[in-house]
Amino acid sequence: MAKIVIVGGGWAGCAAAIAAKKAGGDVFLYERTDMLLGLGNVGGIMRNNGRYTAAEETILLGANELFEITDKCARHKNIEFPGHQHASLYDVTKIEPEVRRLLEKIGVNVFFQHRVVDVMKTEQKITAIKLHDDQVIEGDIFIETTGSTGPMGNCLKYGNGCSMCILRCPSFGPRVSLSQKAGVEDILGQRANGSYGAFSGSCKLNKDSLSEEIVKELNETGVYILPLAKEEINWGKLDMKVCQQYALKEYAENIILLDTGHAKLMAPFYPLDKLRKLKGFENARYEDPYAGGMGNSIRYLSIAPRNNRMKVDSVDNLLCAGEKSGLFVGHTEAIVTGSLAGHNSVRLSLGMPLLELPRNLSTGDLIAYANEEILKEEGLKNRYTFAGSDYFKRMKKLNLYTTDTEALKKKIERLNLLNIYNEKLI
Repeated sequence: MAKIVIVGGGWAGCAAAIAAKKAGGDVFLYERTDMLLGLGNVGGIMRNNGRYTAAEETILLGANELFEITDKCARHKNIEFPGHQHASLYDVTKIEPEVRRLLEKIGVNVFFQHRVVDVMKTEQKITAIKLHDDQVIEGDIFIETTGSTGPMGNCLKYGNGCSMCILRCPSFGPRVSLSQKAGVEDILGQRANGSYGAFSGSCKLNKDSLSEEIVKELNETGVYILPLAKEEINWGKLDMKVCQQYALKEYAENIILLDTGHAKLMAPFYPLDKLRKLKGFENARYEDPYAGGMGNSIRYLSIAPRNNRMKVDSVDNLLCAGEKSGLFVGHTEAIVTGSLAGHNSVRLSLGMPLLELPRNLSTGDLIAYANEEILKEEGLKNRYTFAGSDYFKRMKKLNLYTTDTEALKKKIERLNLLNIYNEKLI
């Protein structure tokens, strides 16, 4: 049985672990913190705009488990907020234990507080990873899903310092780029002005610190919108955030909250003294990041060059997924790339041709299109998500966006890919 070693337990790593296990691999997942899902513990938005199509495609391909959990944990389904339709908001306070139980149930070996700091190589092949305590873990195939945020020095250099976010680098140690340790130079995303990285696009407020009126509307509808006075509007914040699908004028002209268990504030940060001057926010308190009044985590500082089958260039047995694999935004995007990487890890171990999703599926097109665009200088300034910005426009232009699940099923059947991720290869 092939030993598949996955580094990073966010949405991409969990998706890779499930897909590799179903394909017959012996799967070992190493996570540096004490929780799975990483930024998924403060995210919560699913199925908005083209993410609905991508989720249904991936379910039909056979990677249904994580979408079933996010649907099960949804506080609100089929809601609308500015620029986004038919969204679901999962409860960030309930999601991680559900995913942890699933991985345990299917037999994935999960190791928490195991920070990977280096790789061991023979020629173009990784033979083992090295942990922070000098343990050496051998494997056949490796998947890097370490994300693109941190270490703390990057948030200081490219942001406003450590914002004390959910990734908790001061407590569990910084992320390490394994592809770079293997000799592959990382690609860095840029902002519109050419500087590197981008701020995470939202903060979380403690709902109990908000007025009863706001909490009531959030609980009932999932959305709360408060128009700002003209002198309080800051157009510049739209340029700094990673989530370009929310870089719409409505997000500068209003305070927009979404109910994900916390109150998700759709801004990279907002000065606390200004926030508390707003009606209903007089006692507001940040839940994540704790320094949300002055900054947020910086992302897109560690992208591995890879092919459309998720294999990292110049290393024979290393794949990648999630933000490590491109300038992708979102949980759905992480699950899509992670599922493909996990399935292909077992194919790679067997010497089989690796699966490449066709471009008449939105999931296949996103993976390929982002890979093409990242080679261009302007492409490094864009972000790629099914939910909005330029890629959602592309989805609609290519007629890839649909909420018709039956039509998607017929298409995937014609491609002979229905339930491909459920095939046991070993």
